[in-house]
Amino acid sequence: METINNGTTHRGLKPRHSQMIALGGCVGTGLFVGTGATLATGGPAFILAAFIVMSILVYSVVTTIIEITAYLPINGASMSYYASRYVSPSLGVALGWLYVYSLGILVPYEITAGALVIDYWNSPVNIGVWITIFIFVIVGLNFLPVTYYGESEFWFAAIKIITIAGLLILAFVIFWGGGPNQNGILGFHYWKEPGATATYLVEGPTGKFVAFVETLVLSAFPFVFAPELLLFTSGEMHNPQKDLPKAGRRFTLRLVVFYIGSVLAIGVMCPYNEDALINGGEGAKSSPFVVGIQHAGIHGLGSVVNAVILITAWSAGSAYLYMSSRALYSLAVAEQTPAIFKKCTKDGVPYVAVMACSLFSLLAYLNCGANSSTVFQWFVNITNTSGFLSWVCCCIVYLRFRAAWNAQGRPALPYRSWIQPYGAWGAILFFIVLALINGFNVFFPGQFSAATFVTTYIGIPAFFGLYLIHKVWRGRSDPWLYPATEIDIYEGLEHYYYY
Repeated sequence: METINNGTTHRGLKPRHSQMIALGGCVGTGLFVGTGATLATGGPAFILAAFIVMSILVYSVVTTIIEITAYLPINGASMSYYASRYVSPSLGVALGWLYVYSLGILVPYEITAGALVIDYWNSPVNIGVWITIFIFVIVGLNFLPVTYYGESEFWFAAIKIITIAGLLILAFVIFWGGGPNQNGILGFHYWKEPGATATYLVEGPTGKFVAFVETLVLSAFPFVFAPELLLFTSGEMHNPQKDLPKAGRRFTLRLVVFYIGSVLAIGVMCPYNEDALINGGEGAKSSPFVVGIQHAGIHGLGSVVNAVILITAWSAGSAYLYMSSRALYSLAVAEQTPAIFKKCTKDGVPYVAVMACSLFSLLAYLNCGANSSTVFQWFVNITNTSGFLSWVCCCIVYLRFRAAWNAQGRPALPYRSWIQPYGAWGAILFFIVLALINGFNVFFPGQFSAATFVTTYIGIPAFFGLYLIHKVWRGRSDPWLYPATEIDIYEGLEHYYYY
């Protein structure tokens, strides 16, 4: 396996960029709006438990990524590169294309979400106009040098952090009955009425169990591909061996405060049986934060939160396009896709890869029709499964790296995690189960939908299909698994220094 050469993309991300990207990158409408449907499904206790479980597992994935990448932070590499190097080229190809199409589909998802959020102000402008504006801004930003991308994400992340901090303070005030129209509603009132847990599809204890399982599945979406952003940006950090471990610690703070703190806050602010959550109001109208603010009788603040949700959609869409294009670029520099995709501008922007991945954004126009939004939701179902597959692969790649590291004399590592390798094994088992039960609700009486079933599970055979096609094409030159003693963990290491 040849090392990717430096000198194409540029290391233009400053330490403050990488730290803020770790804190706020990829925090999008999944957290601010999508948690509404999750709360309605499971209630405040189940969504809190689900986010705690998911945070622990995602933390395990983050530490595997940082340990691998901090050791050998190859410029232009994604996890597909490390999969090709530490496991097999076929796994690298399958994982690389999974990143390209899954991250690419998330771009129009965030664009559409942002356009729908504008409807909170009852805008008379057609949604197609807003989608067009979003596409031009997000694509244009990704054609700029990475320093400008880092700077924009720095300020986007700062806005998200300030907003979430403000919402947590607001939840504390509402907890003590500080809202104008709370009328004695304070503390964990909504945990008592309508209750701490909900039922789903069936009644009784079975319905509560089903609700928790569905809540666990839904809770994954705000986390999807967030750990991978650290890896994709590492190739363009000034000093990844110092910046990545710091970014990992910031990411841990993000899991605890942003995710767990936020779902605890919405459980205090908003009842799970609110109509806007159950019926899935458009955009910010279904945000549990906005609904909670309205319940407390606070006027004007909903528009402020809505504006921030709009910014998060913008930011997350930009981040997903960045990652999708870098995944395609990584495949090209590893000679696993046509070389044209590794062409860069003088400022280090892989412009051909950006142009190709920008085509995914056109899928946002599917939401302009009355029935086409259903079609687009199918693409989102595919992406959720891809997230589970990605995390399983990240952990497998790490375990092979760890096996090679043990077999070849344990060279010095700039970062070690106390939770590994046990966290990786636990995450593999858990995410395999989640991938298999991702669409379990279609098997209940009266719930089956062929379209939902296919789009939920098609990602699994598609991934293994790519893997097997490449393996057959390569023949015996592509082993199922590199022996630990033959895995190359040294080539390219001479370019990096530990601090």
